[in-house]
Amino acid sequence: MGEFNCLYSHGFARVAACVPRGTVADPDFAATEVLGLAAEGDRRKVAVMLFPELGLSSYAIDDLLFQDALLDEVERALARIIEASRDLFPVLVVGAPLRHAGRLFNAAAVIHRGALLGVVPKSYLPNYREFYERRHFTPGLGRRGEQAVIAGRPVPFGVDLLFRSEGAIPLTFHVEICEDIWVPLPPSTRAAMAGAELLLNLSASNITIGKAEARRLLCASQSARCVAAYAYSAAGPGESTTDLAWDGHAAIFENGDLLAETERFPEGAVFTVADIDIERLRQEHMRLNSFGDCVGEEMEEGAFRVVTFALEQPPEPVALERLIERFPYVPSDPSRLREDCYEAYNIQVQGLAQRLAATRLPRVVIGVSGGLDSTQALMVAARTMDRLGRPRSDVLAYTLPGFATSEETRANAWALMEALGVCAAEIDIRPAARQMLADLDHPFARGEPVYDVTFENVQAGLRTDYLFRLANQHAALVVGTGDLSELGLGWCTYGVGDHMSHYNVNASVPKTLIQHLIRFVAGSGDVSAETVEVLEAILATEISPELVPASAATIQSTQQVVGPYALQDFSLFYLTRYGYRPSRIAYLAAQAWSDVERGRWPANIPEADRRAYTLGEIRHWLEVFLSRFFTNQFKRSTLPNGPKISSGGSLSPRGDWRAPSDAGARVWLDELDAHLPKEGQ
Repeated sequence: MGEFNCLYSHGFARVAACVPRGTVADPDFAATEVLGLAAEGDRRKVAVMLFPELGLSSYAIDDLLFQDALLDEVERALARIIEASRDLFPVLVVGAPLRHAGRLFNAAAVIHRGALLGVVPKSYLPNYREFYERRHFTPGLGRRGEQAVIAGRPVPFGVDLLFRSEGAIPLTFHVEICEDIWVPLPPSTRAAMAGAELLLNLSASNITIGKAEARRLLCASQSARCVAAYAYSAAGPGESTTDLAWDGHAAIFENGDLLAETERFPEGAVFTVADIDIERLRQEHMRLNSFGDCVGEEMEEGAFRVVTFALEQPPEPVALERLIERFPYVPSDPSRLREDCYEAYNIQVQGLAQRLAATRLPRVVIGVSGGLDSTQALMVAARTMDRLGRPRSDVLAYTLPGFATSEETRANAWALMEALGVCAAEIDIRPAARQMLADLDHPFARGEPVYDVTFENVQAGLRTDYLFRLANQHAALVVGTGDLSELGLGWCTYGVGDHMSHYNVNASVPKTLIQHLIRFVAGSGDVSAETVEVLEAILATEISPELVPASAATIQSTQQVVGPYALQDFSLFYLTRYGYRPSRIAYLAAQAWSDVERGRWPANIPEADRRAYTLGEIRHWLEVFLSRFFTNQFKRSTLPNGPKISSGGSLSPRGDWRAPSDAGARVWLDELDAHLPKEGQ
């Protein structure tokens, strides 16, 4: 299990953006500071450590940069770091003024395991306002294919270098320096198109009011455009303040998201660490065909030289330090959750309103069970009529009690329909169900307590059949209620059952989000106190199809059969959105769910539902998910229309998920067995 519990086994790479203490023009002091932080990075098994621009000399030293004594000392300090790196795990990327071909360059030195892998000069030199780098340095622009001798070592030199690990930890990164990110076409753009997953920026970057936010904007947007991670490190304490000031700003971004950031204006050395999800970035590159098209249009063959090295996996497991959201469809940030609920609810309303306008039908028909899904769909239908300027009586809502309908859910259904002011009615399906079961010569019709799939689906099918015939009778459209989670698990009755409708407003809404959508409406102030009371009662009710009488066993619990929706939605998201292998999904689930106290919970999750899952439980329910997901594709291949809600995707065959209906789960189950065997195997 040691390998399974290591972040490097699952496509993550730990990166550090460092701000050491400085002192003006003292390379030996700077080297000591770099090595001090590098030792800490080695202890934490950081793969790549980034240091500031001109860190070995300090940045704001003006014409001291032309002093041979200082430049010689810089090379000695660099040689010291190179030698010390033999026993260190991380790759070190250090800034220094370096001489080559009779010129002086503002450069980055890439160091690993006693070797100087390459030197990258700064492409764009600012020479405006407080900057005058062209007084001292030669631009790196056009320096390609060159070799240099630095600190007595021959080394690749140029702006055309990519650094690629061919060891057990595959990773490709690129280096640019400060101003390079501030130009219209940063060098890292083409590097990302050439395969770089991690983009590094050594910066000095003095601080002025508002500049930190500009840096965040630049780095976040560059990481998003390039579908890459972007690490940035700026000069901090000890840099000369003759005319400037420094805030020691270091940050790490991934595909537009800020993962980690130092506290600014530190008094001593600081660094920030983030575990970059390299596999996520690779998946996005494969999926974004427009990214590949741009590569084909803009990249020239041979634009980069690849410097290879071996970054090997540590012998001991390295625990992931990145927080994984428990609910990928439900953000834990309260403001983000409110915004997501607002958008999801209005997407549903807008979708249904457009469908009614297109069909020119005056009414909708909906079945109301007193459960979560039909509650949300009914509220959407009522709100749609408000938006269209129609009376809510145009929503024809029916509760259709069967053999296992509890008095609680029936009462909740009636209370909700009355509170929302829709046209409410009840049709008892039991007489028709008894007749059908008798026609089928089913044992139940002879008084035997047989509650098999036929018994269940006779009820589910009759409910849908009644709704479609009611729609015919009243010139109405049948609104579906089944959700994304049920479609993923195949937990719906195919054809004439809850699988079918004229338009399904819940088709892309996972079960874990629906409860928050209901709470969003309850707390919006747009519904009566009576409605809020019944919504709270519905939220507190056990999720059940109510098809098997409770007297035959305990209450029929959906989650005891198909698994906890919290885990199954987690698996659904990562399998369909990113295509992750099952062992990686299990690893991520263990990070998210193994400890109740780790990370934030979304607002309003009841205390009773705040529980942890063992790795064994996670594995078991993931196996159930995989088995059900692939064998039920035929239900998803014939879905009615419904609006896509989130970037997590839909399962529509016309949208995010298209798959053969006769595929099996063997490949995925075998992968899970190979990397996370069952206990006792």
